[in-house]
Order: sequence, then structure tokens, then C-alpha cells
Amino acid sequence: MDSTTECLTDWMTRQRWYAGKGRIPQLVEVFREEWQARAVTPHDGDPSSEPAAPATSQASDNEDARIIVLLVRDLANNPPSLYHVPMVERSTIPKGAGPYLIGRTDDDRYLFDGAFDPLYTTELLHRLSVTRADTRSRVHGGEQSNTSIIYDQGSEAAVVAKIFRLVHTGENPDVTLQTALTSAGYRSVPRMLGYLSGAWHDPYEHEERSVGHLAFAQEFIPGVQDGWQIALQSSADGEDFTAHAERLGRTTAEVHTGLAACLPTREATLGDIVGFVAGWHQRLAIATSDVPELRALRPAIEAVYDSAQDAPWPKLQRIHGDYHLGQVLRRPSGEWLLVDFEGEPLRPLSERTRADSPLRDVAGMLRSFDYVVGARRNTAADEAARDAVDPEWARAARAGFLDGYIAESEVDLRSHRQLLDAFELDKAVYEAMYEARNRPAWLPIPLAGIRYLVSEERLAARR
Repeated sequence: MDSTTECLTDWMTRQRWYAGKGRIPQLVEVFREEWQARAVTPHDGDPSSEPAAPATSQASDNEDARIIVLLVRDLANNPPSLYHVPMVERSTIPKGAGPYLIGRTDDDRYLFDGAFDPLYTTELLHRLSVTRADTRSRVHGGEQSNTSIIYDQGSEAAVVAKIFRLVHTGENPDVTLQTALTSAGYRSVPRMLGYLSGAWHDPYEHEERSVGHLAFAQEFIPGVQDGWQIALQSSADGEDFTAHAERLGRTTAEVHTGLAACLPTREATLGDIVGFVAGWHQRLAIATSDVPELRALRPAIEAVYDSAQDAPWPKLQRIHGDYHLGQVLRRPSGEWLLVDFEGEPLRPLSERTRADSPLRDVAGMLRSFDYVVGARRNTAADEAARDAVDPEWARAARAGFLDGYIAESEVDLRSHRQLLDAFELDKAVYEAMYEARNRPAWLPIPLAGIRYLVSEERLAARR
């Protein structure tokens, strides 16, 4: 292990995007590229407007600095994960750069996280084919699986560049889906501006030459609000969310329609259907070992799965893949935006890029409405506050969302009630397994959803 890899081994365990929590990385470098750095223009003016990044306005800071883009395999994971790590190497530590230090190499060179260094962020923007006079940037702090760099200084239209940290061979759906929707003129997603691909030889994959997306740029829309936070506040205020949910349902259907128009669709074959149902059963079998409460419910859950196999299936198409209130934003005008089309980052790319059922996205959002009420109960200060949380908020939001989706898509989801319930059950079973492993106090939220979906009341509604 060279000194660069040693530096990364310790640093990566402290990054939110590192997927091997609790493990010591076993890193192997599979790709290294050095970029020619562009001059960074100093900016004068109000210091409060300066981004939280190393101060490199003095020419001496950049005289011998260089940009290094690495792809490293972590053999501690099974299968081994591939990480994208852009860095800036310097001979000194510029003022303000300390928090972004990765480490010091054996030849007394200092490595910094490129996302926070203007030398890298300026060059990244150029390679994404985005032209801006003012390239000052800041890093968005809320992400876990990627790193977003926001360029919103000056009077120019704001831009956000997303660095994929977990990299896969093949086209990342966050790029391909949003590019297709942007090209077709859909405004329910941020406008795609450009993307960056890489090519590498990886001895841990069968392909002789691997190609994949490393980053992309899209418009950054100021003033938007996170859907999860809006919904939480609405529930806390006792506000009727039905109209907002109805509009979100319409927007979701509009995006599904757009994806079906831009990208291939196909009828679900018997093999597809059997594969879906087998996957549901397999996840349930795994979950029952982690969640004993599911064992008594297992026959009723499996009955829903089996009945869905004989139900009518809509066409398969490309979908969002990881859809919930945290993946939608609302403009000040009230319009909804869908973001983060990458799907579940830990799932194989081959699964995230294949045709799927749009009902998976619908089910994900329905579960998210339930989680709003459950989260408020879990964070309530006392029993009286918990009792004050109204479950009708979620029921009304769910109904509004479905009404909006049906109206926009002209697809009567009632004819797919058995199938939609099966997708929602599968999602809730996954949630139960996750909560049992990570947040046991939250386990009652998915369990309540599962019990309702297999109840006599719900069974009667499906008949």
C-alpha cells in the first residue's frame, strides 16, 4: 500500500458516502488521471460571500499544485465497491484548507478533497462543458451517497455539479433519465447541462475496458423546499396536504409518461412477473429472521404476493427507482420537481437500469406519507403529543396523491390495487428489516403499514 492509499484508508471511513461502515477499507487503485489545472481568479468583495473552501487566491498556493482523479476498489466490501476520489495535491496547507485535508504522503505532499478546492471545482466545471465567469462554489452538506458542488455566486444562473462517489460500469440512470427528460422538454426535473464519463481497466471486473459516469451538471434552482420537510411541517401544523399531494401525483405521472415516451417500454412477461414475486418472497424470508413480528404475518403477506402474480400488470418502463418525499422539491410557485434518479445506490447498476413497474414509485411515495406521521410520533416530546398526531393526515395525502396520478396518467390504479399493495408490502418489509437493524424505535412504523395492508379491511377493498 503506497502512502496515498494509506491516507485514503483513514479518511474514507469518516466520509458519509463511504458504504463500508464499520469496516477498515482495503483499497486498490485501478485508475489515476492527472488534470491540467486552470487558473483560479481571486474574488474581492464581501468576505461573507466567500465559499467555505481553501483560500487559494495567492499564486504561490497553486504553483506546484496538481489535480489527481482516482478510482479505488475497496476489497473489504463484497462485492468490492469502486469509489471516485478527486483530490488536489499541494506542497503546503493553504489558509482555511485544514478541514479538507486527506493526509500527507511520504514525500511531504498534502492531499485535499477536490470537492472543496477551487482548483478542482473550476476544472470540473470546464470538463462538464459549463461556462461561467464566476466559478466560486460551495459543497451541499446534506448528501450521503454523492457530493454536490453548487456554483451560485454572482449574477449568473446557478449550477450544481454532482460527483458520483460509488461508480459503476455503465450509464448512471441519474444522467440518462434526466438527460432524456430534459431533451424532451420536461420541466418537472432540473435541466441537464452536461456530464463527465471515465474509462478504466479494472481487474475486478470481467470487461477489458470499463466505461461509466463520474459526474454531471444541472441547473440549480434556488428557493426550492425539500418535500419531506414540507410534509412534516404540514402534519405538525394540522394543515390539509391533500391538494399538494394531488399535484405531486400529477407530476409523478407526468414524469412516468415522459420516461415511457423517451425510453423503451415493454409488456411484462411471465418470466418478469415470476422474477418480481420471487424477489418479494426472498426479501420476506430474510426479513423474518431480523423481525420476529413478521413471522405471524408471513402467510397473509405471501397471499398478497401470490395474488399479485395473477393480477393485470401495466407495461414495464424506466422509473425513478428510489421514490419518496426526500426525492422531490417544491418551487416557490408550488410546482414539484423530481430529483436523484440514481435509484438505490447500493443495488447493482444492472437492476437500476432495467425496465421496472411504475407502481414501485407509487408505492414508495405512499409509504413516505405514512412515515411522516410515524416520524412525528417517534419524535414527540411526550405521550400527549404522540396522541395528538392525526393519522388521517397520511390517509388524505395518500388519497390525494393517487387521485392526481390517476387524473394525469389516465391509468386507473384501482384496477391494479392487488399489484400496488404487493409493491407497497415489499417496500414496508424492507423498511422493517432496515429499522430492526438500525433504528429499532422506528420499527412500529412499517409494521403498522404491513398490518393494515394484510387486514380484512384492505382485503375487502381489493375484492
